Amino acid sequence: MLFLLNDVVLNLSGMSLSPKLGAKALNALSFNVVSLLGQELYSEEPLLHFDRPERAKRLALLIVAKAPAINAALFVAPRYGCAPEEVTLRYAHVDFEVMARLSKRQDEGLMDAVWIDRQVWRRLAA
Repeated sequence: MLFLLNDVVLNLSGMSLSPKLGAKALNALSFNVVSLLGQELYSEEPLLHFDRPERAKRLALLIVAKAPAINAALFVAPRYGCAPEEVTLRYAHVDFEVMARLSKRQDEGLMDAVWIDRQVWRRLAA
């Protein structure tokens, strides 16, 4: 399964959540708690998806576990060490064809934040 985290496509195939996080604990987590966790992680490390890819993948797995229809998340921290509530977030469902195109461009080294923004997030649209 592919998951877009900011401007990186993560391949989550074959991954699973930690065995320490049992079904009961996962069920106890609300989607809002997972979102807050993402905000906390990105407030500490705004480039988490580049600097700590394994941690980013675990965050993506939690998001998918709580909301299976979501396959893209955007966390934007204004600066390192900001308050978690300053981190803006957005979720999306990206069509399979678009996700496959994003993954292919990433594999070819042609991925850039502006192109992804135009394809998915549309923050820079006039």
